Amino acid sequence: MSPKIIFNLHLILGYVAWLLCFRAYLLPRLKSMDQVAAHRAIATLHSFRFFGLVFLVPGVVGNLPASFATFASYWDLATGVLAILALLTVSIRPLFRLFVVAFNLVGATDLILNYYHAVRIGLPALAGQFGAAYAIPILYVPLLMITHVVAFSLLLRPQPKQVRALARNAAAA
Repeated sequence: MSPKIIFNLHLILGYVAWLLCFRAYLLPRLKSMDQVAAHRAIATLHSFRFFGLVFLVPGVVGNLPASFATFASYWDLATGVLAILALLTVSIRPLFRLFVVAFNLVGATDLILNYYHAVRIGLPALAGQFGAAYAIPILYVPLLMITHVVAFSLLLRPQPKQVRALARNAAAA
């Protein structure tokens, strides 16, 4: 089997496994939490996206095309910093929500554009160039994309009346 087929198979199966796991264990838990706690959990996961800088480290990865590695690395870093800022501002709800929206927009855009760039430059055929970082697109990226979709759905979900009333009272005080 060619590296391209293996990489694509790994990627698809990474999504399948995470979707099954997410549906069985994580999604019910996130849905049972209030929105702030759920977004906090998702932000905690995304706060580790600084790890994407590894694509710029030659000793860890092979010769990844610079057009892919640079973009992926810095957008991951930006997403991770925004997620950390969300976690640091959890007690200031409007700011927390702003950072939650920001890290999810930047992070989802990063992943979508990385898929586009990867296909455009034929990266699946060069999958061996990921070196030790091969697990990132196979194991970590599917989970990140799934949590972005869940975060957006949580942001669009109406808040319970109690939460809206508390928010109004806090704003009035």
